[in-house]
Amino acid sequence: MEASDTEGRTFMQAISEKYSPENFPCRRGPGMGVVVPSGQQGSPMKDRLNLPSVLVLNGSGISRAGEEGEIAAFCAHVIELDLSQNKLQDWHEITKIVSNIPNLEFLNLSSNQLSDAVLDPDCAKAFSSIRRLVLNNTQVSWDTVHTFTREMPELEELFLCLNEYTTVTPAAMPCPTLRLLHITDNSLQEWSEVRKFGSMFPALDTLIMANNNLNSIEDSGEILQRLFPNLRSINLHNSGLNRWEDIEKLNCLPKLEEVRLQGIPLLQTYTSPERRSLMIAQYHCLVTKYGKLAPLAEIDLRPRCHAKVEVRFEDKVEQVNIRLDQTVAELKKQLRTVVQLPTSNMRLYYIDKGSAFGPDELKYSARALHSYSIQDGDEILVVPKTK
Repeated sequence: MEASDTEGRTFMQAISEKYSPENFPCRRGPGMGVVVPSGQQGSPMKDRLNLPSVLVLNGSGISRAGEEGEIAAFCAHVIELDLSQNKLQDWHEITKIVSNIPNLEFLNLSSNQLSDAVLDPDCAKAFSSIRRLVLNNTQVSWDTVHTFTREMPELEELFLCLNEYTTVTPAAMPCPTLRLLHITDNSLQEWSEVRKFGSMFPALDTLIMANNNLNSIEDSGEILQRLFPNLRSINLHNSGLNRWEDIEKLNCLPKLEEVRLQGIPLLQTYTSPERRSLMIAQYHCLVTKYGKLAPLAEIDLRPRCHAKVEVRFEDKVEQVNIRLDQTVAELKKQLRTVVQLPTSNMRLYYIDKGSAFGPDELKYSARALHSYSIQDGDEILVVPKTK
């Protein structure tokens, strides 16, 4: 076995493989075209990479950065990068990647094992442009989190799910820019730990803490008001709350508009009619505090059966109405007459126009189309297989 196989691949090797014209379609539209740096000398990848501004390289076996000059040359325009489920274990290697992508705003490092990695403050400075950072299932330490929040002046959203936290280590300095903290599926059961987020993130707008089994809210309403003066939304699904006093305290949060409390013990002892009565009583409290809501729009929640999509093949674009209950294999049969290709020679890519991520290949013939959440106006790219 070659050394590159045992050590994992470099970032640039993964890019070259995924985004070469042989393996990835050229996406027309803003920010998604072919990007070829001018004036680069001696690169074997020159003139043959189709790089979107959103790079999705999850599960690509990446453990190292590779040639930094090539990263800088090819990725200067990239604004979002998904490196989840790779083999990255060293912040120095990750820094080599990030420091050469100056416009990066979103970074996903989920499911890379970083529990033993030490982050130097100088390395963290390379992340200064990032607004949204995802560190789910990385087991990063609180020291690492604090180094990031101290060195990332633009950070607005932080994801720390599935990291096995039982406690919260306070930060020496608050992070005044953070608006959203997503920290579900940990073991933060004590309010004495959760309350620390108030001083750490004074501008916090949204706190998502589902599946932490929080057992109570111990502070008074007055203290809560000081701890979380800007909190608008809190999610405590599947927590251990079992007293109405805890729920009532949330009313003291001055900007609170949304509370999510499904699966808590407090409601499990009531019958369905009793739960309804309790929610109506809570509704009247909210009306007293905020006034009556305007009538809501009628929303049809039935599953969609059809979608009108744009089918793109080479320079041809055609509006096609597709059934969402059919499989990928059946869709290929439907498209035979549109693109004049046999099904065995088609590769299909789904492009969600409302998503930040790039094209998603429809690889599995038996998978139903509705599982991709295809909507009207989305795109299907048809690319002939290369021999």
